[in-house]
Amino acid sequence: MAGNNAIKGRRVGSGPMGESERGESAPRVFVSFWCGNGHETRPSFSGHNEVEIPQVWDCSSCGLPAGQDKENPPARVQTEPYKTHLAYVKERRSDTDGAALLDEAIATMRARGVGRGAQGS
Repeated sequence: MAGNNAIKGRRVGSGPMGESERGESAPRVFVSFWCGNGHETRPSFSGHNEVEIPQVWDCSSCGLPAGQDKENPPARVQTEPYKTHLAYVKERRSDTDGAALLDEAIATMRARGVGRGAQGS
C-alpha cells in the first residue's frame, strides 16, 4: 500500500455546509437594475426595513449607471475631459485681460531690474 496517505473525513472549511450546521442566513432582497445597454444587474441587499435601496447602481457588465425602471434607464454620465491650468485661466480671462496682465508683469520686472544682466545694456 505505497502512497495511500490521503486524508479522509472532513476538514474545517473544506466544503459547503447546510444551514443546520452554520445557522440561518440573514434575510436578503434581490433588486433588478437595468442599464442603457439592456443589461440586468441583481445585487442583494439586507432584508431589514431600515435599509435604503439606491435608485442608481453601476452595471456589472458595462459600468453604465443602471436604474430600476427597465423601460427608462438612467442617462450616461458625461465626464468633462481633463483641463490644464491654462484652460481654466482662459475661461476666466479674455485675451485683452491676459495681454494687460502680461504687460503689467513685464513692467514690474523691468522696474526691479530683472532680466537686464543677461541682455547686456
